[in-house]
Amino acid sequence: MEEIGVGAGLAGAAFWMFIASVVVAGVWDKVKKREVQHETLRRLVESGQTIDEAVVDKLLALSDEKSNRVDEDLRVTGLWLLPVSAGFVVFSFFMQQVEAELGPILLGVAGLTGAIGLGALVAAKVAEGWSKDKKSRSQTL
Repeated sequence: MEEIGVGAGLAGAAFWMFIASVVVAGVWDKVKKREVQHETLRRLVESGQTIDEAVVDKLLALSDEKSNRVDEDLRVTGLWLLPVSAGFVVFSFFMQQVEAELGPILLGVAGLTGAIGLGALVAAKVAEGWSKDKKSRSQTL
């Protein structure tokens, strides 16, 4: 392989800076939404209105975009990663024609991605059992 130049280093740094900015923006968004929730609750308390637990739960549920079901999130993750893994396998065959050393590397990446996807699906099944147990326990109380 050829020696990697400064341009490739800058491109790599820009990529990781982009990833970092996306993560920071996601955290910032979540913090701001939580602040709005707290501000609404504070104003309700200051106005002297009575606040019961059902009102607080409804307020918090309105601002939640996602469900709190971990099993659903894991299942979606697994179902995204398995086709990506298959794509890496196909990509490795094309890249092997260009650079012989890249084929086995990309097959390894495909195997790792597939293993993570299968692991996410297995974890989804386990978490689904936990949520069913939790739901049945809450109904008996």
